[in-house]
Amino acid sequence: QVQLVESGGGLVQPGGSLRLTCIASGNIFSINAMGWYRQAPGKQRELVAGGAAYYADSVKGRFIISRDSAKNTLYLQMNSLKPEDTAVYYCNAFPRSFLSWGQGTQVNVSS
Repeated sequence: QVQLVESGGGLVQPGGSLRLTCIASGNIFSINAMGWYRQAPGKQRELVAGGAAYYADSVKGRFIISRDSAKNTLYLQMNSLKPEDTAVYYCNAFPRSFLSWGQGTQVNVSS
């Protein structure tokens, strides 16, 4: 079983940046690739970025996904943030999110 812990969220003004972190522990050898997902209020959870270089159109050119395999850690650098990026952000396997979800980290983009 794999445990996922996300962190790094917060309140940021439009145009600002945040860096999210996801630490995976447990039986991580079952995971080939990881991704970031988000869920805004009243909306379904959606894939934001995953693998080496998949990005949703809405974040392309602004978000960068990276990983440190030695530390079992996944990152999401978010730049030029917009109010519509406000959501709870989660990490999970990519492209199919078959792991148990962590608690997520809240990102609020507002002036």
